[in-house]
Amino acid sequence: MVMVRAFRGLRPMKEHAEMVASPPYDVLDSNEAREIVKANPMSFLRVIKPEVGLDEDVDLYSEPVYDKGASNLKQLIDDGIMVQDEKPMYYFYRQVMGDHSQVGLVATVSAEDYENNLIKRHEFTKPDKETDRVRHIMTQKAQCGPVFLTYPDVEVLNNIQKDHCLANEPFADFVSDDGIRHVFWLVCDQNIVGMIKSVFEAVPCLYVADGHHRSAAGTVVARNLRKENPDHTGKEEYNFFLAVIFPESNMKILAYNRAVEDLNALSKEEFLVRVSEKFQVSQHAGKEPKHNHSYSMYLDGEWFGLEPEEGTYPADDPVKSLDASILQENLLAPILGIEDPRTSQRIKFIGGIRGTEELEMLVDSGKFQVAFSMYPTSIEELMKVADSGNVMPPKSTWFEPKLRSGLVVHLI
Repeated sequence: MVMVRAFRGLRPMKEHAEMVASPPYDVLDSNEAREIVKANPMSFLRVIKPEVGLDEDVDLYSEPVYDKGASNLKQLIDDGIMVQDEKPMYYFYRQVMGDHSQVGLVATVSAEDYENNLIKRHEFTKPDKETDRVRHIMTQKAQCGPVFLTYPDVEVLNNIQKDHCLANEPFADFVSDDGIRHVFWLVCDQNIVGMIKSVFEAVPCLYVADGHHRSAAGTVVARNLRKENPDHTGKEEYNFFLAVIFPESNMKILAYNRAVEDLNALSKEEFLVRVSEKFQVSQHAGKEPKHNHSYSMYLDGEWFGLEPEEGTYPADDPVKSLDASILQENLLAPILGIEDPRTSQRIKFIGGIRGTEELEMLVDSGKFQVAFSMYPTSIEELMKVADSGNVMPPKSTWFEPKLRSGLVVHLI
């Protein structure tokens, strides 16, 4: 069983919700965030990217930055823009992007469950990024960015969500600048709160979809504060971290495409010969592959189709049978010399939200020589990797739409 817990959320007042809600901290650089805050001083970016209020040459990992985030959060509270709910509750959060709609439960989840692998991950975390998140949480005494979790559908919970959202007026309903609609409901009825908690007690595990550094940081914070508290009971707020939990059927994963700067000293003809040793190569292909274990490759103004030859990957291995692994092991490493895609400066990863036009632009500009349009990883593949205790290849999944920050905060 997993513990999915109601909490007393810190939320913007209804009239301020649209202005406060912001993109997550890791999809904008500091200059982009500064422009947003100039136009909207109420933006929650002042809390999650607090360098926007400091000199442009400030060290992003210096104490003044963390302190500024904490003071900005306090100001939102002191000014009455954000208030804390009087009793623990859950929240439902719907996002609509084009014809795709997803609804998640906003709750807190147990750091102990994360430590015990009941909240399963599929990526490594980087120590510097993890430390940065820990410092934000500790300085602000709050978790301001939710982790994106998923789980196999539970019909009774889907029905609870549908009935509640149909019967109740949302707390917030707005369309953000990127065209995504965000709808947010409060779940105040303690009978429903109890039902939701009971349903999750029968769910064997949760999966981290996005937010590995936030979940790891939340667990580090819990571990540290647990050691510091001689009266620790396990019920303290620091034992839990903020999450939005989506049923598997609601998940939308986009492709994570690749572009490489050069052909590793090969001519176009030599490169195609090498590729054809491991892949069936076809000309005049579409810009996007139609199924997994296939690729569209853009080279010299032309789209080629690639399908791996039989025996070039172990079909029963949950990691090595992923499209990203097949491409890495049969083409990127042996032909283009990209031995470690995590550290190589010659490869660029492009989220599928940008479309294949971005790949064409990169290659046509001459800055890159070849690009690969990938088929999206499935949620089933992600879960198999997590269940096996392994990790995905880097840049295997791109989740859209992104969760807005500032709609609710967990105070620890």
